[in-house]
Amino acid sequence: MSKKVYMYMWEYFVRPEYQEEFEQIYGPDGEWVKLFKKAEGYISTDLYQDQDQPLRYVTTDFWESKKHSEAFRNDFAYDFKKLDDKGELYTVGEEFLGDFTRFS
Repeated sequence: MSKKVYMYMWEYFVRPEYQEEFEQIYGPDGEWVKLFKKAEGYISTDLYQDQDQPLRYVTTDFWESKKHSEAFRNDFAYDFKKLDDKGELYTVGEEFLGDFTRFS
């Protein structure tokens, strides 16, 4: 039987002058991952850069369940907001692309 994992996806359009800072904050060793690792049920984060539009990025965050992700948002609301506000300085737009289930 396959294991189901919860994942959500975001799309970002980054300001050219902040591309490096964006990659540092959202990358595999970035501030988001460091914050997520404090929470129970966090698995991993992936950062993808569009090859045709290099200022367009997508992130995928994997959790054991949606409940784990929601608990993190509640337990770390202040830290989440602070980091989210910082990240918004680096982008011209962002869009939530959805909640997904990964079968593995």
